[in-house]
Amino acid sequence: MAELLDKVYDPHLIEAKWYRFWEEQGLFRARADGSKPPYCIVIPPPNITGSLHMGHALNNTLQDILIRWKRMQGYDALWMPGTDHAGIATQNVVERQLAAEGLDRHQLGREAFIARVWQWKAQSGGTIISQLKRLGCSCDWSRERFTMDPGLSRAVREVFVHLYREGLIYKGDYIINWCPRCQTALADLEVEHEPRDGYLYYIKYPLAHREGFITVATTRPETLLGDTAVAVNPDDPRYAAYHGATLRLPVLGREIPLIQDEHVDPAFGTGALKITPAHDFHDFEIGRRHGLPAVQALDEKGFMTAAAGKYQGLERYACREQILKDLQSQGLLEKKERHTLAL
Repeated sequence: MAELLDKVYDPHLIEAKWYRFWEEQGLFRARADGSKPPYCIVIPPPNITGSLHMGHALNNTLQDILIRWKRMQGYDALWMPGTDHAGIATQNVVERQLAAEGLDRHQLGREAFIARVWQWKAQSGGTIISQLKRLGCSCDWSRERFTMDPGLSRAVREVFVHLYREGLIYKGDYIINWCPRCQTALADLEVEHEPRDGYLYYIKYPLAHREGFITVATTRPETLLGDTAVAVNPDDPRYAAYHGATLRLPVLGREIPLIQDEHVDPAFGTGALKITPAHDFHDFEIGRRHGLPAVQALDEKGFMTAAAGKYQGLERYACREQILKDLQSQGLLEKKERHTLAL
């Protein structure tokens, strides 16, 4: 007897039925026996910071189209699935959960906090895999991986050591993103910049061996304690007479050179740029080009170091206020202007 079709198409039932059939038949599994030419896609592993969004739906649909097409062409096609631990981003998610419970990671303790993170991984990672399956993604689920799986971690270490022995990895000084609260480095992708209202401070840097001064504009006056030069554009006629001059660092009195560098934008501020190699990405590069020392005036917790002289131990914003008062009393704070900062 013929089976009657439902009058209304129910995609949930149909999709679940066929996806279950595909999995039961092992249609997503790669054989890796050499009988067919291989074709492989390693999924860009979604972060376990939450659920998938529309961007994931688009990206994984495109991958699914490619992998299914290659299967139809006779390739031994493998779509390797997995999830990413996401580092500090996942830690922040769990810390927000704890904050909602009136706790923090220090109260919880290291071991308990790590256990809580793994608990979140199981929850979020499971949700992500369910979402991928709901999308119909034809991944080989027998090969599912997590970026902190022991095998993957061992492979990463092995490759790192190999690259080091080949001379392709070296250790050197560089400016990184650093979170004083979390006490960890941050990748560029983990840093979210947002505009904030602030000030541009115009500070006089006295000439060391003759009368006069150079005015420098900065949004972070506390970092002048780590300055090792002031730079001007070599084609800026306003400073042609000062090339090779020596300046005296405000409030500290340390002598620093006036250098010329094409990186300096004559249209910004006064056209004279304070160079703080230890605390600014662009300044670091200028400092490296000119062989300038990097004076670290801030420590990893955001407090001033011994290099800051009498300001040592002050929190950075408290130091800013004190320096502005001192500059004002010494007649070295020319003016301040409202300025939108990209923090």
